Parts: sequence; structure tokens; C-alpha cells
Amino acid sequence: MIARMIKYLGLDGFVLALGGAILLAYVLPTPGMWPGIGDCGALSLHQLSNYGVSLIFFFYGLKLSPEELKSGLSNWRLHLVIHLVTFVVFPLVVLLVNSLAGASWDSLLWVGVFFLATLPSTVSSSVVMISIARGNIPAAIFNASISSLIGVLVTPLWMGLVLSSGGGSALDAIGEFDFAGVIGKLSLQVLLPVLVGILLHSKFGPVALKHSRKLKLFDQSVILLIVYLSFCKSFVNNMFKGFSLWEIFFLGVAMLFLFFVIYGITTLLSNLLNFSKEDRITAVFCGSKKSLIHGTVMAKVLFAGFSGMGLILLPLMMFHALQLVVASIIAKHFSRRES
Repeated sequence: MIARMIKYLGLDGFVLALGGAILLAYVLPTPGMWPGIGDCGALSLHQLSNYGVSLIFFFYGLKLSPEELKSGLSNWRLHLVIHLVTFVVFPLVVLLVNSLAGASWDSLLWVGVFFLATLPSTVSSSVVMISIARGNIPAAIFNASISSLIGVLVTPLWMGLVLSSGGGSALDAIGEFDFAGVIGKLSLQVLLPVLVGILLHSKFGPVALKHSRKLKLFDQSVILLIVYLSFCKSFVNNMFKGFSLWEIFFLGVAMLFLFFVIYGITTLLSNLLNFSKEDRITAVFCGSKKSLIHGTVMAKVLFAGFSGMGLILLPLMMFHALQLVVASIIAKHFSRRES
């Protein structure tokens, strides 16, 4: 019965494993703090996670079809709305709420919420939800793929505005923001593997698609490793000290509220532009979701060596779990209504 309820809500073993990774980091943080074996630090978990990240995006590029990307260019109004919401409206909403609340960037949770708002949209889960809701699947694949590439540039741009602003102990602890260095690292870890994968798509793409389920497990394993390592540092350095369970609960409520605000804005824009039913479904699902894969990868680069990275990732992880639950319910509602 519990398994059926979890499946109905759109949760899966990965979401539960995320909680397990955090618990493991709390109970057994020592392995996550090891620099490596030997003087050169070989076989360190941190280095393994770096290699894993590059492989994730290489396999992602292998599965991308250049022909599908070209064919998706025609529906430009839909693409414009999705990317405006993802990379402009989302961050502006958080900045507005931060300003209205009179808050500063002194809290790592606020930094984490803004970081979440600047990230690209999800890929696989958006396509799955849009398929259930009977939306425009080719457009979903196109926008999710392009969103990933745009995020390499836009996410650091937004984060640079906040991290370079100063005025808070949280920002001082993170350190100086090197935009050029960040773009360089993300290009090597994300863009280059994706481009190599796309170039090899014609030869190895069918093999990658055939083993998509196994590759998904690999992706999730790398994310779990990054989450574990991030929270190990945070727990060892007592970064969660002073945060009550009530504050964590309130953060979850805030993430749920943020999702519905963005969902509502995207729906309004889609209606104003008279999108078709399929395009409207695609817009609201692609525009309102954020990628945990890109979030964990970009956090490793943006906040490299920072002990509070687990705290910064917490809003994203909560948003990820909640978006799966809410989007799954909404998708099934669309499916029943249109059947």
C-alpha cells in the first residue's frame, strides 16, 4: 500500500535515496572528508564524482539527436516563454520576495533558494510528465536540452550578481566569485562532454538509448555521491547548527509556494499567447521545474571547497522532491481530463 502511494505521488527510490545519502553523511561523514589514497590523492571520492559528472553529460550528449534539435527550432514562441520563465522570471521572483521580506544574503538558505531559481529545467522528468499529460513531447525534448546548455552561461551570470555583491557573512564565507574561471570549468565538465557526445550520436546514440535505464542509474549514483560529499562537509563543520526543524519545514512550504507561483505565471503567459493545449502543457511543466543534476554539478564548481554546500543544496533537493509530487498529480489530472 505504501509503495503504491509513493508511486502515485510521483516519488521513486531516488528521492528516498537522497534522504538516505543525507542520513549517511550525518552518521558516517569521515569517508566524505578523505582527500584520497596516497600523496596524489588518487581514488578520492571527490575526484570520482568529477569524472562521473563528465560521463553524465557525455552520455547525455550521445542521446541527443542533432536532427531533433534542428526540427524543434520552429516553435519559437513556446521556446521563448519557457526560457524566459526558467532563467528570468524565476530568479526575479526570488529577488522580489527577498527584497519585500527585507532579507539579506547573509543566510545560506537564501543563497540556496536563489541558486535553485537560476538553474536550467529538468530533462527526463519533464519529458515523462509531459508525456503523461499529453503535451508536446518533441518541444519538451528540445527545450529541456537547450535549457541545459543555456544554463552553463546564465546560471553563473545570475550567481555572480549575488556572490559579488558582498554585504553578508554567508557570501564572505563562500569567497570571491571568479566568473571566467567558473565558465571555464563548467565548459570542460558540461559543455565539452555534451558536444563530444552529440558528435558521436550517429555512431553510439542507439546504444546509449538502448541502455537509457542503466545510464539513468549511473546518473543518479553520481548525484547521490555529490550530495553525500556535500553534506559530509556541512555536518562536520556544523553548518546546520542553529536551524530548527520548524525552519526546515517552513523552507519546504516556501518551495511549494514558489513552484505554484511560477506555474501560475507560466499558465498566464501561455493563455495570453493563445498556446495550443499541447504547448500550454509543455510550457508549464518545462518552465516550472529545476534540474537536480545541473544543480549538484554547478554547485561543485560555484562553491568549490565551501563547507556549507550541503546547506545551499537543501532548497534544491526539497524543491526537486516537491516538484515530482506536484507535477505528477497535475500530469495525471491533465491525462484524465483529456481522456
